Amino acid sequence: MVFYVVKGAPDACGRGCDSWVAAEGQIDSGAALRFRKFWAKVWDRKLPIYFSSPGGNLDQALAMGAMLRERPVVARVARTVVRECGFEAQNSDVCVKLKQSGRELHGDLWTRNAMCNSACPYLILGATTREIAPDALLAVHSPKVVAHFRGGVPTPQMQAEANARGRERADRMLKEYIVKMGADLGLLVLARTIKFEDTRILTREEIDRFGIDRRDLVETPWTFENVGRSVVHKTALQKLASDGSFRSSQWRLFCINADQFELGLQRQAVAQAFLPAVSISNGAAKPLHFASARAALPGFNYWAMRMTKASVQSLSEQGQFDLTETSQGPDGRRLARSAKFSSDGLGSAVNTLLATCPAPRSMAALQTVGAREDAAK
Repeated sequence: MVFYVVKGAPDACGRGCDSWVAAEGQIDSGAALRFRKFWAKVWDRKLPIYFSSPGGNLDQALAMGAMLRERPVVARVARTVVRECGFEAQNSDVCVKLKQSGRELHGDLWTRNAMCNSACPYLILGATTREIAPDALLAVHSPKVVAHFRGGVPTPQMQAEANARGRERADRMLKEYIVKMGADLGLLVLARTIKFEDTRILTREEIDRFGIDRRDLVETPWTFENVGRSVVHKTALQKLASDGSFRSSQWRLFCINADQFELGLQRQAVAQAFLPAVSISNGAAKPLHFASARAALPGFNYWAMRMTKASVQSLSEQGQFDLTETSQGPDGRRLARSAKFSSDGLGSAVNTLLATCPAPRSMAALQTVGAREDAAK
């Protein structure tokens, strides 16, 4: 596992935050000692720490978690893409040496499908504040016991007894640690049921119930991405008061041209909510209303609206905006549900999107085209 400090774009790691600690790779047998030396140099900067790890040594993970608990810190899950690595793979020898150099590097954060598996979720429990993005992954399994013998080859019975003692020790350590960190022992109960060779991705309801991240609303910042088509996207999960489950929302902003945009919203459908309608407002006198469209996935509703550049920029200038969803209940009455969503990242993401948008066609150009078509006729 490597540890290094990264500087990103303004607000890259939250409002007013542009620098963070990256901790990535396999948790090896010397990770805790290296982390203590590194952490002593940077802890007073009060930087959030982002983990990206397949797991590894459980003893080392618990030791690092205990170090995190010594001082207040925010722990999250995300991949750091280091710009200095250029075209080199992020796990290449060249890039890893850069990350081990002690230099402050420059990079970007990606939470989508970023993982923290095996022993890594226990490490994160050490942080006083844990924030797991809606599109990041936590996975657990039962610990693997590695027994070492001296003086010859052990018999099968000796091997079995050593494995049993190892599992008992791991269970005892994890119980004490989980309770100390204020989490729920249900995490350990679930992990015990998963073979070491397999992994079980935690649902958002389990992340909440086990006390890893108990926020009722979790959301990503608005992020620019160019995969086939340039888009600004955002993902959110909101806890429902009715049954404690989480409802997902996916936002997508496309440009038609540099003056015209389309904002799409896909949300999980709510049971017994008929004829839903959605609007957003950022404090302006008149809210913006979505038009209902056909959803690509069953069990979801999809809405879209056209927006001007000025409307998009106005939305990005506020820290939050209101989403209001109204629907008809079984008794015929109209019900309204409101929630606030963050605009973090929207301004910079839209600026990047604008650079990819086609220029708007002016009326003069349209009239010239029309005149040429008439002349051709």
